Amino acid sequence: MAAGATMHTFEIELADTDRGVYEQLTLRAARHPSETEAYLVTRVLAYCLEHEDGIAFSEGISATSDPAVLVRDMSGKLLAWIEVGAPDAARLHAGSKAAERTTIYTHRDPARVLAQWAGAKIHRADEIVLHSFEPGFIDSAVAALERRNALTLTVTERHLYLQLNGANLSSAIHDQPIR
Repeated sequence: MAAGATMHTFEIELADTDRGVYEQLTLRAARHPSETEAYLVTRVLAYCLEHEDGIAFSEGISATSDPAVLVRDMSGKLLAWIEVGAPDAARLHAGSKAAERTTIYTHRDPARVLAQWAGAKIHRADEIVLHSFEPGFIDSAVAALERRNALTLTVTERHLYLQLNGANLSSAIHDQPIR
């Protein structure tokens, strides 16, 4: 854990009916002082929404060459490069070349995030998807965030239902190709 980082624990009940994923997870996520709570919440949601064998958080701020979340197979081959926030085009280009699949989850205005990549060279850009949530959804989740968290996440027909420490929230998951 990085010096000055705040550790957050999440006890998660995950039911993603769209993908047939049903899991009980315990996640520990260190939030570096330069990482916003909105970024942390989005990182945890990305982990849950992409959950599969081999998924892991990267080493965070210190691992500048890795995405926020990644998926490797048993041999160590990089299967999925999962970014959070608004990564620059060069990072997406490198991630798309390194992994079989690249995707982004953002807590920011998706139109602004998409605009920053306009005209940029990004490997397999037509295969990369930006996922976003309803305005205010992440902020409401941040308001319920604690150091120890009980989280129930259900996904049905690309709609997310989140119970976080007693707060009930929901949002559509918006998927936009970056090109």
